Amino acid sequence: MKSRILVVDDDKDLLALLEKKLGEEGYLVQLESDGLAAIQKIRKKEPDLIILDINMPKVSGMEVCRVLRSEDRTKKIPIIMLTARDEEVDRILGLEFGADDYVTKPFNPRELVLRIKNILKRVQDKSDKKQFLQHGPFWMDVSSHEVKVRNKPVQLTLTEFKLLFRLLENPGKVQTRDSLLDEIWEYGENVFSRTIDTHVQRLRAKLREGGKYIKTVRGVGYQIQEP
Repeated sequence: MKSRILVVDDDKDLLALLEKKLGEEGYLVQLESDGLAAIQKIRKKEPDLIILDINMPKVSGMEVCRVLRSEDRTKKIPIIMLTARDEEVDRILGLEFGADDYVTKPFNPRELVLRIKNILKRVQDKSDKKQFLQHGPFWMDVSSHEVKVRNKPVQLTLTEFKLLFRLLENPGKVQTRDSLLDEIWEYGENVFSRTIDTHVQRLRAKLREGGKYIKTVRGVGYQIQEP
């Protein structure tokens, strides 16, 4: 079955370009130029992945992302954000709002296709197998993206889930920032180490008491402590 991709951008030329390029790659492509209309369309039928521009009239891409991440039906849909900005602070903000990847305009369409394929492959790989991880207070169902801390459900974005999974599958082992960047943000030359730090900070907060088990190894990376 073909994957459905919704592209949300107020640039008509870019919409036409991506419709053609993604169509050639075999995807079913939907287009929307308004953030509010995009939210309504997604609520009616969720796409497999969303490409979302940050700078749009009426409702910004940041707000669209925030709304989608706050609703049960849409919180796990992968989101790639597009923007003409090239400031690290904007990239961090986009990821903090729950985006799974970030592409700065102008971009190479081939690079975007590679990112789409890798995100969809990871989602598909997880849905094809049932796998559980349990360590200390943590319980994780990889197939359904469920996480519990001391039997209490925790809601995570796809990127936060991948980060926690990477730590939990190697308890006690230090994961360097570079290895985490390579594993979670492939083809992410413009992704900085601060991206990892920001996500770890948000992950700790969401895990509540479980957050204390994520230990910072100064100058190296992170690890899950033994309980």
